[in-house]
Amino acid sequence: MTDSEAATADAGPATGAADDPTPDDDAYSGLFGAFPYAFRATDSRLCKLYVAVGGLLGGLLAVGFGFAFVVQVFNTLSGTGGTFTFSRALFLLVGLFVVGPVLAPVLLVARRHRRTGGDTRYDRLLAVSGFLFLLSLYLFALGASSPGLRDPASAAGPFEPLVAALYALPSVAAFVFPLAAAAVIYGAHRYAR
Repeated sequence: MTDSEAATADAGPATGAADDPTPDDDAYSGLFGAFPYAFRATDSRLCKLYVAVGGLLGGLLAVGFGFAFVVQVFNTLSGTGGTFTFSRALFLLVGLFVVGPVLAPVLLVARRHRRTGGDTRYDRLLAVSGFLFLLSLYLFALGASSPGLRDPASAAGPFEPLVAALYALPSVAAFVFPLAAAAVIYGAHRYAR
């Protein structure tokens, strides 16, 4: 018996564990792999919808913040450190706090399915909390818009009182919407574990 035949005999039969997919073979690797994995792994249609919508909007927001950061750096290139450096860092931090919660429900669902096999109720709760965060970003954009950009006449219809109330809020108060919605994502994750 040659050395290669002995190694093959020690490895076991040819139809062994190498042919059977293990959970690790089907797992994702990295941020980009989590989206198709979560889409395939979940049984909740609402979660599949959020994976598609959240992935698209998260990607658009990340690209938008990336381009805006390049413009921010270019505009402040002639300045020295201090305020300019702080504004760049703050810009990146705000981008992280916006894009992170958009992607978090998908990443949490993928992680849960990879580790414990998943739960449809958990997937639905995180999808609902993700959609709530997207709505809170819209409410934040309305409430924090500058007075020159506000047009209450464009909100005619059933949402006119809501838009008028958002315009009446101080701009700083609009931060409450995304912060509360991000806390709801965390709370849904903790509750459904």
